[in-house]
Amino acid sequence: MINFNFHQHSLFSDGKAEPEEYIKQALELGFEAMGFSEHSPLPFKTPFSLKIENIENYVETLDALKEKYRDQLSVYRSLELDFVPGFSEDFEKWKRLCKVDYAIGGVHLVKPNDTEELWFTDGSDRNIYDQGVETFFGNDIKKAVKTYYHQLNGMVESQHFDVVAHVDKITMHNQNRFFTEEEKWYRDLVSETLHLIKEKELIIEVNTRGLYKKRSNKLFPDGKTLQQVIESDIPVILSSDAHQPGEINLYFDYAIKRLHHFGCKRLLFFNGSGWEERGLE
Repeated sequence: MINFNFHQHSLFSDGKAEPEEYIKQALELGFEAMGFSEHSPLPFKTPFSLKIENIENYVETLDALKEKYRDQLSVYRSLELDFVPGFSEDFEKWKRLCKVDYAIGGVHLVKPNDTEELWFTDGSDRNIYDQGVETFFGNDIKKAVKTYYHQLNGMVESQHFDVVAHVDKITMHNQNRFFTEEEKWYRDLVSETLHLIKEKELIIEVNTRGLYKKRSNKLFPDGKTLQQVIESDIPVILSSDAHQPGEINLYFDYAIKRLHHFGCKRLLFFNGSGWEERGLE
């Protein structure tokens, strides 16, 4: 049984419950560790980011919970840092202000080269994804997906963090409508990104959220991409990207089966001072 999860969101960003509610659920499930990873502040209004004025409260709340439950559960404070060229600030600023134990980096908002507008590639509304492909990229899906991966690569090359969140989530709303993940141009993009991640000694997250939210029929990553990750010996963590307490271990059993299928024998675990390997049962 995997009894830890280092990627979840509370009311401090776009989660649906107070942090302590997640901790209570984790204790019921026999967890030994969990980490909160609120979305980092951005310089414009969003429905999902941690607000700058709430940073001090986030730090104090998590410090109090760490102390309260120290004999029952290891609780960690993190951020899921959004990388948006020309908009987001250096990750070091938010890591310092939020006193994080570790950091997750991700891309949810893609900046097309010729506009200051942003393409939101996540969320529940597939129409927003489709409209972005049309409006910003003239229905050129290759250009759209290349822009996502190049932005992701820019984050890997320029920022300091630990874990790459849902590395291929750009495929979530595609669902084989615009392209398939077998196409050479797509595989080349993935290979380039995985090479950079390996070079920078980062961790890749295997994320179950798309499955339990019924927005996808696969993990992020899965299939050939997950196979490449394992064959490249890039370390992985398993997370549910929970936004409410009942989600903190959803589809973990399925994910473990998929990881075994691709020959994965270990996951990483954060122990408070760094990452250690844990055998995958």
